[in-house]
Amino acid sequence: MSGISLFYFPASDGTVLLDNENRYRNRQYEDMEEGKLDMHLRKQSYWVLIALLSLALILSACSGSKNNGASNTAPSDEAEQSSNTTSASAFPRTIEAANGKIEIAKKPERVAVVHWGYADSILLFDLKSAALALPFTEKSSALHTDSYKPYVDKLGELVIVGENTTVNMEALLSYKPDLIIAGNAINAEITDQLEKIATTVVIDEAVTDIWSNWQALVTKFGDILGQEDVAKQYIDNYNANLQTAKEKLAKVEGTVAFIQVRNNAVWLGGTKYLTQYYGSGLGLKAPTDPAMEEGVELSLEGLSKLNPDHLFLGYFNYVDKSLPAMTDDWEKSAVWNSLNAVKNKQAYAINGELAMGYGPIGNSYGVQAVLEALE
Repeated sequence: MSGISLFYFPASDGTVLLDNENRYRNRQYEDMEEGKLDMHLRKQSYWVLIALLSLALILSACSGSKNNGASNTAPSDEAEQSSNTTSASAFPRTIEAANGKIEIAKKPERVAVVHWGYADSILLFDLKSAALALPFTEKSSALHTDSYKPYVDKLGELVIVGENTTVNMEALLSYKPDLIIAGNAINAEITDQLEKIATTVVIDEAVTDIWSNWQALVTKFGDILGQEDVAKQYIDNYNANLQTAKEKLAKVEGTVAFIQVRNNAVWLGGTKYLTQYYGSGLGLKAPTDPAMEEGVELSLEGLSKLNPDHLFLGYFNYVDKSLPAMTDDWEKSAVWNSLNAVKNKQAYAINGELAMGYGPIGNSYGVQAVLEALE
């Protein structure tokens, strides 16, 4: 027996709920001849009714069982069809943007996102084709990680039109987008060119700031694409999972620090930016130091001064260990081995590009990684 495919949209834990309750009503039968039926017919009707009800219950159980075993990570085909149908009926629509009121005449089929900070957010949505500009090279990007795989796999086509924060205009032209999404700061120098290629929505980065509030950007993308329900569901699930993780980690003792480990530098993650882990996020306690708010480039001596009880090492070579990391030499020193977190085996390796990034997929990964390490 095959169950019902769920409408899926990835939450931070992928949870999907479906109300599949079947309600039955008692049916009353009236006698057609002076209120009496032959006893044989009554018995026959009774058992037929019981059989039908039993069959319905079996089918319902099979469906429910199938749904409960659904993947928490991979989008379902029915979900994409549902969202696509809804978004198609939502056009034309007019979007308030930094470059004016932009009319999107029909549901976009080929969407190019040329702000390199927006790649994470656009992948949440149900699109047949997408083109992205990336902060790093395609080879070293997070697109190849397990966290991104469900989102990348559900796309019919994914084209890279920029690397290392630079848009490749030739590749963009070749892609032939019917909608371009850009930022008014990051893409300021090429906005005029973009508008000549296709309908372009330029997002006001001061109003919708990806660096500090990815939820606002995801909501904006939902408005642009006619997929408001997708945006809301992801945000609601993320917030619910964040709260659950926060409750589980309430008894964690000691200070917690996050560092980005690159090939030639180590950066301290500031509480101002890593809000998913500190404050109203997971509520972890940061070391007491002025540098903790903004974050700074760290030396080994600077890290020793912070000396956190728990240390998350956000490696940028997490996927490709053949690449160097600044801490490779540090780990050989007595100073490193005297750190509280190292001595007490409370130093944890995580994917720094994801966990210390600013987008929804990276934040979801980070919250889960921290929960697994500290719980």
